[in-house]
Amino acid sequence: MSRSAPLLRPLRFGILGCANIAKQFVRDASASPQVRVVAAASRRLESATEFARPLGIGRCHGSYEALLADEEVDAIYLPLPNSLHAEWAIKAAQAGKHILCEKPLALGAVQATSMFDAARKNGVMLLEAYPYWFQPQTGAMVALMQEGAIGTVRSVQASFGFTLGNPQNNIRMKPELGGGALLDAGSYAMSIIRLAMGCAPVRVTADANWADSGVDISTMATLHYADGRRAQLSCAMDGANHRRATIVGSTGTIETEYLNHTSPAGTVSPYGYLPSQLRVRRGIANSVPFEEIVTATGSGFRFAAEAFVKVVRDKDFAAIERAAQASIDIAATLEAVARSARLGHAVDVTPG
Repeated sequence: MSRSAPLLRPLRFGILGCANIAKQFVRDASASPQVRVVAAASRRLESATEFARPLGIGRCHGSYEALLADEEVDAIYLPLPNSLHAEWAIKAAQAGKHILCEKPLALGAVQATSMFDAARKNGVMLLEAYPYWFQPQTGAMVALMQEGAIGTVRSVQASFGFTLGNPQNNIRMKPELGGGALLDAGSYAMSIIRLAMGCAPVRVTADANWADSGVDISTMATLHYADGRRAQLSCAMDGANHRRATIVGSTGTIETEYLNHTSPAGTVSPYGYLPSQLRVRRGIANSVPFEEIVTATGSGFRFAAEAFVKVVRDKDFAAIERAAQASIDIAATLEAVARSARLGHAVDVTPG
């Protein structure tokens, strides 16, 4: 008579900061039997309680330090403003907590490198949380490239933009908090470029429009690679919602919306999630039809949390190191794009 596998307890998450996006993360990730959100922290106990109670979170802390000292927390989800990611990811690592960190991971390559160094030193895992990265659709896209469906990737064009609500009070308009279109929306476009190209560029040229507060309201950039390939990035906070990437290979093309959260075609999601297109043309002629690729759908937050649980349980540091190199490349390239837009000329990408 065979024995059933032992049950593994859920990974216990604490929420470090009560940003609005954290509510959606808790709602979606808590639907997984592999995840349990056990605590939340704010700088004020009242704020933590107001956040936690409607979400069924049992413990509230009136400081970030108190959450990091909580022995019932295995890992933290870090949704703080961009300018605080490095500080609190490092402190979490020093407290022995695994870290699932909202994008963008850091404000530059030096910060990103120091965050991963702290995680390695303390034997914990740090992962940047682009929800679409963990979608089955993205896995299918990567598989298409790896199996040679479009040949060698020659170029990528990626865009993401939206109209910013409440700009007077929105943290995306505050440069001291790491605001701006490039870090908020452009980081997504940059991440799928890195995913498709497989490395960082050597040089970038960028141009931006600036808000009165000093952040970029829109940015466009061309990325130049050592082997002669190029990519283009576009991001904005002053246009209609758009999100698309085109990956051009030597023998085919992939197009995708790379949405964070997806739903099946023909259904109505209670959370407003929509179907996300992924299609491939296996050929060089415009007479070759595109093939629609259909995959499983769902919340990118849940997929991300479950992927994080898996690497933590498996102690898959090799997977974390691959993701770390991508995150450092993304941070270094975003930093160079921002500098090029400010200076008005091409800038070399400095690795972390």
